[in-house]
Amino acid sequence: QVQLVESGGGLVQAGASLRLSCVASGRRFTMGWFRQVPGKEREFVAAITLSGGAYYADSVKGRFTIDRDNAKNTVYLQMNSLKPEDTAVYYCSAGLTGDRRSSRSYNYWGQGTQVTVSS
Repeated sequence: QVQLVESGGGLVQAGASLRLSCVASGRRFTMGWFRQVPGKEREFVAAITLSGGAYYADSVKGRFTIDRDNAKNTVYLQMNSLKPEDTAVYYCSAGLTGDRRSSRSYNYWGQGTQVTVSS
């Protein structure tokens, strides 16, 4: 059974930075980060392949960076220049089976970590 555990969320002011971490048990996968606000669908943020290929949503490109440490089976999301519209619960995902930008394509999910950006 694969388990994903996120950490690093919090409350920050606009313009600040946060770094999210996700530790995975078991196999190594292509991994992703999604975010969700109440009443909306889970939204793609970023994904990274086993070899380190990174993909980003247009809304975060240039501000967020995804990377991974395969030895620790951990993926990170460095979030800079945060905006109030980045406020959401951020979820780590793994076990890609299709379109990396679709939440339906991942088999495993973490419990989520709240990120709140005040203006």
